[in-house]
Amino acid sequence: MSIELLCKKLGMTRIFAESGEAVPVTVLEAGPNTIVQKKTTEKDGYDAVQLSFGKRRASLFSKAEKTHFEKNGGSDPKRWLLESRLTAEEAEGLESGGVIKVDIFEVGQRVDAIGTSKGRGFSGVVRRHGYAIKKRTHGTHEAFRHAGSIGAGSSPGKVIKGMKMAGQMGNARVTTRNLEVIRVDIERNLIFVRGAVPGHNNALVKIRKAVME
Repeated sequence: MSIELLCKKLGMTRIFAESGEAVPVTVLEAGPNTIVQKKTTEKDGYDAVQLSFGKRRASLFSKAEKTHFEKNGGSDPKRWLLESRLTAEEAEGLESGGVIKVDIFEVGQRVDAIGTSKGRGFSGVVRRHGYAIKKRTHGTHEAFRHAGSIGAGSSPGKVIKGMKMAGQMGNARVTTRNLEVIRVDIERNLIFVRGAVPGHNNALVKIRKAVME
């Protein structure tokens, strides 16, 4: 199933395999996700399900948000509400009010993790792009961490698009592909994937079946 399960990143740890190898893993609290609304091609022009996940105080929801949850499935308002595109065949057995759990994934499966990277603010070229620091001798003056020349003096006579320069670093959508599922804990709704996943602890992460295995 190509559904994107909403998860909360709990952090990283390691698991020891039977061979004694220490496997670095990211622990994700994978749902359960409640289906709030179902979109169909006949009614909405596309097939998808609207998933909700995460706790939040009821006083923080607007009246419109509360009404939306009451009309569709009657579940309590959740912190996150996002759509997941599906095929008509995949969405056929799903209805509003249903619950999707972590058991849709299995050990050894390859998945993609979609999240928002940590925001690093406005950063220079050394930190953002890995530029080398210039010599601090032989006349170099107040330009130790500068980028240097950013274009030709004559032709084309302008800064070329895509030039690596200082700017906003992080806080962008990142997809980490082909992560291996190391363990699935159905009782605690946890999924352990090998390697790092974008985002800070407690951030929202979407997990789906790998698109390019």
